Amino acid sequence: MWLKPEEVLLKNALKLWVTQKSNCYFILQRRRGHGEGGGRLTGRLVGALDAVLDSNARVAPFRILLQVPGSQVYSPIACGATLEEINQHWDWLEQNLLHTLSVFDNKDDIASFVKGKVKALIAEETSSRLAEQEEEPEKFREALVKFEARFNFPEAEKLITYYSCCCWKGRVPRQGWLYLSINHLCFYSFFLGKELKLVIPWVDVQRLERTSNVFLTDTIRITTQNKERDFSMFLNLDEVFKIMEQLADVTLRRLLDNEGFDLDPGLQEPSQITKRDLEARAQNEFFRAFFRLPRREKLHAVLDCSLWTPFSRCHTAGQMFTSDSYICFASKEAGCCKVILPLREVVSIEKMEDTSLLPNPIIVSIRSKMAFQFIELRGRDSLVEGLLVRLKLVHAGHPVHYDATLDEDLTSPVFHSTSLCSGNHRFGGLEMVSSQNSEEREKETSPRMHPEAFRQSGSQSPDSRLSREQIKVSLWNDHFAEYGRTVCMFRTEKIRKLVAMGIPESLRGRLWLLFSDAVTDLAAHPGYYGNLVEESMGKCCLVTEEIERDLHRSLPEHPAFQNETGIAALRRVLTAYAHRNPKIGYCQSMNILTSVLLLYAKEEEAFWLLVAVCERMLPDYFNHRVIGAQVDQSVFEELIKEQLPALAEHMRDLSALASISLSWFLTLFLSIMPLESAVNVVDCFFYDGIKAIFQLGLAVLEATAEDLCCSKDDSQALMVLSRFLDNIKNEDSPGPPIGSHHAFFSDDQEPCPVTDIADLIRDSYEKFGDQSVAQIEHMRCRHRVRVLQGHEGTTKQNVREHMMSCYWEQPRPMAPRHDPSRPYAEQYRIDAQQFARLFQLVSPWTCGAHTEILAERTFRLLDENMDHLIEFKAFVSCLDIMYNGEMNEKIKLLYRLHIPPALTENDRDSQSPLKNPLLSTSRPLVFGKSNGDTIDYQKQLKQMIKDLAKEKDKTEKELPKMSQREFIQFCKTLYSMFHEDPEENDLYQAIATVTTLLLQIGEVGQRGSSSGSGSQEGGEELQAPAPSPSSEQDVVFADTDAGQSPQGSQAFPEEAQGDWTVSFEHILASLLTEQSLVNFFEKPLDIKSKLENAKLNQYSLKTYEMSRQSQLELKLSSP
Repeated sequence: MWLKPEEVLLKNALKLWVTQKSNCYFILQRRRGHGEGGGRLTGRLVGALDAVLDSNARVAPFRILLQVPGSQVYSPIACGATLEEINQHWDWLEQNLLHTLSVFDNKDDIASFVKGKVKALIAEETSSRLAEQEEEPEKFREALVKFEARFNFPEAEKLITYYSCCCWKGRVPRQGWLYLSINHLCFYSFFLGKELKLVIPWVDVQRLERTSNVFLTDTIRITTQNKERDFSMFLNLDEVFKIMEQLADVTLRRLLDNEGFDLDPGLQEPSQITKRDLEARAQNEFFRAFFRLPRREKLHAVLDCSLWTPFSRCHTAGQMFTSDSYICFASKEAGCCKVILPLREVVSIEKMEDTSLLPNPIIVSIRSKMAFQFIELRGRDSLVEGLLVRLKLVHAGHPVHYDATLDEDLTSPVFHSTSLCSGNHRFGGLEMVSSQNSEEREKETSPRMHPEAFRQSGSQSPDSRLSREQIKVSLWNDHFAEYGRTVCMFRTEKIRKLVAMGIPESLRGRLWLLFSDAVTDLAAHPGYYGNLVEESMGKCCLVTEEIERDLHRSLPEHPAFQNETGIAALRRVLTAYAHRNPKIGYCQSMNILTSVLLLYAKEEEAFWLLVAVCERMLPDYFNHRVIGAQVDQSVFEELIKEQLPALAEHMRDLSALASISLSWFLTLFLSIMPLESAVNVVDCFFYDGIKAIFQLGLAVLEATAEDLCCSKDDSQALMVLSRFLDNIKNEDSPGPPIGSHHAFFSDDQEPCPVTDIADLIRDSYEKFGDQSVAQIEHMRCRHRVRVLQGHEGTTKQNVREHMMSCYWEQPRPMAPRHDPSRPYAEQYRIDAQQFARLFQLVSPWTCGAHTEILAERTFRLLDENMDHLIEFKAFVSCLDIMYNGEMNEKIKLLYRLHIPPALTENDRDSQSPLKNPLLSTSRPLVFGKSNGDTIDYQKQLKQMIKDLAKEKDKTEKELPKMSQREFIQFCKTLYSMFHEDPEENDLYQAIATVTTLLLQIGEVGQRGSSSGSGSQEGGEELQAPAPSPSSEQDVVFADTDAGQSPQGSQAFPEEAQGDWTVSFEHILASLLTEQSLVNFFEKPLDIKSKLENAKLNQYSLKTYEMSRQSQLELKLSSP
């Protein structure tokens, strides 16, 4: 092979080479010791050295050197493994170059000519190798030459594929060639004497979509920041679109966050990517998503075949998928049959006799004494050979480890022998998993706290509920007998219907393990969790601090988490997972999910279920960008437009609705629905994946569509959805519903209709269950490009605006604002424009595009005499509060900035940062409230409001209450302030929780202010300087069991009859309940660095102004 020429000095080199041939310009050498029979000692040493070297480090035994007469510098230009190979290169040099070199007089020209020719040969060889990988090598080689000539990219820019198509320019199509490379989309056309070249980097593509225009029904539209391009008339448009999606996705992932995404090894090096690699990646992603397998699984083969299905007594046509550790089957008829066979469960794979009735059959036997018969397999011999090799590797790498309890589960009528009637339930995960022996562990095992542990009588008698539960158990036992009871069971439409009815309490945890295939990970890693616990416990870091902060907010109403046993188990699982996966660590909402997993599974099982959810079933959800959740929110918006067009038409901007629904996806409805109902949703999620959450979300929106269309703003829409979700009950639950965390806000409202969770899930499957995994994955891929591009675009925009404002914006001359007769701190005054610039330079409250609006409001607040000028003293006092003030002072300042006179009716004040891509559906704006916050709020808010009222200075003028419009502006400012903060996600969730709470408090106050004289009396009582303990704060949060009437329980003041208002005390008390918000406002701020940066920026502005002034003077002085 030809080598890139590199100079070497042979004068002092070891005698490792022997010259075979030579002429004036070239030398052919053989490695000493190669091919010598006896050989000398030197040859034997060199041969031994080459033999022990790694194959990648070994030197080829033959080489050709370029030697320039009169020079001692040589350049290797070719090497070969055999004498025949190197002789071919030598013959080519003699026939094509040797005679040509004699015409050169300069030795440098000789070296340059030969090196250039060799580089061209290397490029040609590379092109040939690339072409050989394509279906039509000669055509691809020709296209590659044209691509390089037309666009003149560097050598590293690799062409992936090319297509003939039309590019539309207005209504005129331009026929030409579309070239797709690793970093660019290029189009070339030469039409009617006009040449057209388009080059679009993949990183600039903001949207890829299939659309139609007036002339054609199917086109590909590529949207960049400033342009839309339509391409059509493809021979295979589906193939082209998929390749485009893959290239854009891979490029943006690598650019945005290379460490946050697990690309396939074949895609890590861009120069090695081929069209086949991209097609294989797409097929791999579909395979893993369809069967919900680990990301490490690599698909090896997809074969048409038929599987014997004993329940239908026939062979079912479908496809077999084989990967590193699994054999999977999916019927061609959607939903008919699906089988997942982990190779760990497989005992043997055998070929049967080939007959006319059973062509090319194989039998796969598993350890639970079941066998699966596949027929009509082409290439059966090579398939079985490969499967046996991988089976051997799986069993060798992970010896089969079976727990005795697992074997008992496989043979027992149900997985858990404890029945609901016995009351002998186990919180099986609460034993300390460590190096203790089994006896010690058994002694420490505490009761499993199923929801049965706190059941009371509900609307139905306990006997009737238990009888329903027993009927479900009986149905599942019948199903196990016919379809199998292990992870290898036949998965059909019948099991989906059973899941939709709700899994029995005694089977729930075990079936979650089977449906998610966490049971395979559990069996494959004995002792892994215990080791993680021992390694991680006792270590203190930021992640463990976050976990400790959220432990007591995880299902606090549940008895299992009202004692140290449950809290300790939750701590161990979350800390062990953070130790296992530092890229994710810990994210809020993981605590809610894990606490529910612990209710139905042992501690180690709950850990592996969490692994399955975070790493397999919800990919890219739990990272600092929450990319996966944002992508699914974007997909959800598209589904709303398709499935609920009337609602989408009424709510033109679906971003707010999608933001509200973000918590549905992050917590699987656990945080916003009664627990006994939400676990049925989790049942469907573990069986059907994210598809179940999409369709249930659509069903919720359809059920509330009429009320949503009547809502006037986002807060009212939020209340509609919250009330509906609060009133979703589970009539089949063995016990009464758990107290809802929203219920205490809705006591005096007209009762909301109760919806049964089984009916809602059934409707979701019947009306919205037609979305296939392939369709969802296709939409995800398309929207991922937009979301990733939104993140990249936002970063670029922020940097661009900052640089423009600091360096390139033309400065304006400062008006004289100096009065030496005034005190020193009041001599200098600045106007609104100067204040805005100074505010942006030194204020710690940066809100992106919203900063300028905040500066205007601050100026109006400080301008007390309304002369449109403020003094230095006022500005410094404001900065002092921002940097050094207590939290209540900072919140009071923010509060005053969002009420008159700071907030006016000006349209500019009402601009919403929600319209900016930074805070659209690609950002996690609204999070659902944690279940754990409800009891804390009732206690904390009552006490905090009392304390604030007692400490309030009686002589201080009371701040006016805030209207709903002003409150929304206040919340928008807070959202903007948290952008790019290290604790951004926690802050977003905390402020969303507080916002929801305050909106509901305002609703209660609005109803109380219009409820009659009783409310007015309560209002007078509140406005007293020192409210008594019986003031309206106590009454609002009083328990509903106390028997108070709605009129007596709502005692908010009446400013304008029926107006929504909230006070400063309410806002401050609510903010104090969230530790992340307290940390944000109390963290120390360094003004010194801000002032130094401000000086530098100001200096740049002055320099720019002076240069502009000097240029103007030169122009004026010139004749």
